[in-house]
Amino acid sequence: MLYWFFVKLLGPLARRWFKPTVKGLENIPKKGPAIIAANHLAVIDDGLLPLVSPRMIHFMGKAEYFEGKGIKGKFKKWWFTSVGVFPVDRSGGSKSLGGLLTARHILEQGHLFGIHPEGTRSPDGRLYRGHTGVARLALETGSPIIPTAIIGTREMQVPGQVIPNKGKTTVIFGKPIEVQKIPEDEITHEQLRTLTNRMMQTIQQETGQEYVDVYAQVVKKEMEAAKAREAGAAAGK
Repeated sequence: MLYWFFVKLLGPLARRWFKPTVKGLENIPKKGPAIIAANHLAVIDDGLLPLVSPRMIHFMGKAEYFEGKGIKGKFKKWWFTSVGVFPVDRSGGSKSLGGLLTARHILEQGHLFGIHPEGTRSPDGRLYRGHTGVARLALETGSPIIPTAIIGTREMQVPGQVIPNKGKTTVIFGKPIEVQKIPEDEITHEQLRTLTNRMMQTIQQETGQEYVDVYAQVVKKEMEAAKAREAGAAAGK
């Protein structure tokens, strides 16, 4: 793994750029599994968390990152694999199960797994309804959930921006939500939703974001459709 090589090599520069303030490091267990569940405001979120965590965090990455062609595609695959990112098909259903199984394996080996419960970046800076995959992983493995607040990254990197601006960020690792391991076939939807809502409420309390009880993907599609209608209307004038 080149994870720590990159953290140590790029860390000093990244810290000067992001100027992170970190709170709650004592809430990350020194050993054993845990799920770092954070809000998602910008692409750089997944670079900020490893920068401030004392332990390696494994992340999911879009399958497209690992499927590129040519030298650029091979480099991206090598890069993401080297820093502990593994591919997941985000189209949903059975295609996404492979990523969850890998995440479960990582937790069962006693590592940290990082994930954004919203499933995608916030389209407008608000906090959206969490998907229940995090809760399922926690209950199936008995791993605690660390509700994590990321603050300031959206101001540094708005949607569509490649290179972030300099700025100040804050990461708050909340108190662990302890769960008891439950056999897979005994987990109910009510348990999943209750645990997910508790996790999202804790994140919202730390970030101060407005909470919207709708999936972010739904809002993104509505925004894209509205833009398409506006473009069509403008073209028709």
